[in-house]
Amino acid sequence: MSEWRGAFRVAVVSDTHGCLDSRVIDVVSDCAAAIHAGDIGGAAILDSLQPERGSVFAVAGNNDARHTWNESEWNALESLPEIHHIVFRCGVISVEHGHRVRDTRRYHEELRQRHADSALVVYGHTHVRVIDRSQSPWVINPGASGKERTKGGPSCLTVEINEREIEVFEHRFKPRTV
Repeated sequence: MSEWRGAFRVAVVSDTHGCLDSRVIDVVSDCAAAIHAGDIGGAAILDSLQPERGSVFAVAGNNDARHTWNESEWNALESLPEIHHIVFRCGVISVEHGHRVRDTRRYHEELRQRHADSALVVYGHTHVRVIDRSQSPWVINPGASGKERTKGGPSCLTVEINEREIEVFEHRFKPRTV
């Protein structure tokens, strides 16, 4: 469990599958930290998310396997947890990829039950950008931040955190034409 104090902005990405859109990298560069909710596709993606003075928090997704990462990166792959809890003064952010949710009709309900003590739950897997503030904890998914199955273009989220509250902002980009 990692602990952070103060006010800052965190970038949230997921489902890069080995390719991170450069516009997402631009968003990350203005953040104190970055969270990757799985299906990373290689250590180079995590390196490109590294904020100048911050940290990268990442979890493994169902496609983060030895056959999708270079052999030289297997140690980094094997160090990725399935669930990560990041402690902020305003609460805990829990991160998991979401592929272990069995009843997809109750995705958010199941994630909220698993992480009931969190302020925010971050997941990926579906490639669908979601900000669900309907109940506590809030549940968010940044959508796909690379090229695969972006459902209208790559996206990411930023989370602004201070001692009392969390705010979530969407960043959606048009697909690039080749």
